[in-house]
Amino acid sequence: MTTQRDPEKLKRKLFEFAQDFPFFKLIGFELIDFGPKWCKAKIELRDDLRNANGVMHGGAIATLIDAAITQCMLTTDEYQQIRDTRGSMTSVDLRIKYLRPLGEGSATCEAEIPHLGRRIGHASAVVKNDAGKVIATGDSIIMLTLGNAGK
Repeated sequence: MTTQRDPEKLKRKLFEFAQDFPFFKLIGFELIDFGPKWCKAKIELRDDLRNANGVMHGGAIATLIDAAITQCMLTTDEYQQIRDTRGSMTSVDLRIKYLRPLGEGSATCEAEIPHLGRRIGHASAVVKNDAGKVIATGDSIIMLTLGNAGK
């Protein structure tokens, strides 16, 4: 059985959720735009996101990548099937490569899902500074598990 969905309504709901999500507020995660298998998001550097060297903490960059990848998934048919069956989506691997520090401005992440099967997905992301220079890249393996309602 396939459920008909209004993609624009789902997108509005997800934008509203992201704006009100306490963790996103805590780290300053801003969802710029997204759709099935892609997302653009950013975090503005603040003093409380700096590491001991005065640049954006690597954990903030990793969180930006992880959250952007998750947003890529939320409007896919594959994720909606998982949601409908009360299943789960889990990152089983997240790898970050830090290429240059971010000392001012914002980190903008563009993430995509180049491969999404029924149960495993591969995601990749590039994070740039305000000058457009790549500061980090990341990739993730995502596992999708159907819930009991789907068996």
